[in-house]
Amino acid sequence: MTEGAAVWTVPPLIAVVGPTGSGKSDLGVALAQALRGEIINADAMQFYQGMDIGTAKLPIEDRQGVPHHLLDILDIREEANVAKYQRQSRKLIGEIRSRGNVPILVGGSGLYVRAALDELEFPPTDAAVRSRLEMEKSEDGIGALRQRLAQVDPTSEARLHDERRVIRALEVHELTGRPFSSYMPSRIYHQPALQLGLRVDRELLRARLATRVHTMVESGLLDEVRALDHRGLREGRTASRALGYAQFLRVLDGEWSAAEAVEDTIGATRRFARRQLTWFRADERVQWLEWQDAALHERALEVLRQTLRLS
Repeated sequence: MTEGAAVWTVPPLIAVVGPTGSGKSDLGVALAQALRGEIINADAMQFYQGMDIGTAKLPIEDRQGVPHHLLDILDIREEANVAKYQRQSRKLIGEIRSRGNVPILVGGSGLYVRAALDELEFPPTDAAVRSRLEMEKSEDGIGALRQRLAQVDPTSEARLHDERRVIRALEVHELTGRPFSSYMPSRIYHQPALQLGLRVDRELLRARLATRVHTMVESGLLDEVRALDHRGLREGRTASRALGYAQFLRVLDGEWSAAEAVEDTIGATRRFARRQLTWFRADERVQWLEWQDAALHERALEVLRQTLRLS
């Protein structure tokens, strides 16, 4: 379909989404090869330099010469920022199109995908306010903060379970006077796009994720975590909590055995995959493809042909 790309007035914006372990990276590369495309990473943990094994970052030799953007852009001590990602990804989309190529977003970090694709407004941040709220949490407990949030933003209080998100919601309300829930994105594309999702068999995915974690360990995950620990992994609020990395830091501390870390990582990865499925299935715009279809790449290209013909 490479020759087809030349007839598009504006190359389409494509996103390949789905749960971890479903084969998004391979499909992204195949589409890029067929469409003269360039890939924009939408996996937040793959932003980090040196976090390769535990994030299943596609090795350079497996990228088949396809340009990959927004990989290895952060030091492990830095915090990922979705508003910054929105600016970076949209700038790249324009640059890729200016070269006559097709931008292909690939990843399972749902909020980052939506930041690139959808109309999405980001509230301001203030480190001093956040620090004060975190201190209050340490002194009074998260329950007191949840009660306060319930008074000013009951929607967010009912929806948010992560302590960091509760603090963020209170920070936003204090800075803007608006409830955090008012910033929830609408499913309106910022520019025309096509999302391809990989539909999985849950039991097969559970088994694949277990195998994947064991393979990561055999490939040197513990050594990768040890090396990153020397470089300041624990100082990174985001990176230090990544799947596999948080667990194997506990191995380094002598709290867990490697076997315990493996089992916890498998469980956490499976739960993460379920959350990803819930997130993407809620978006009716996603066109789903069977992940183990022997003709997956061809079917994805056919969906593109049909959709572009109708658009």
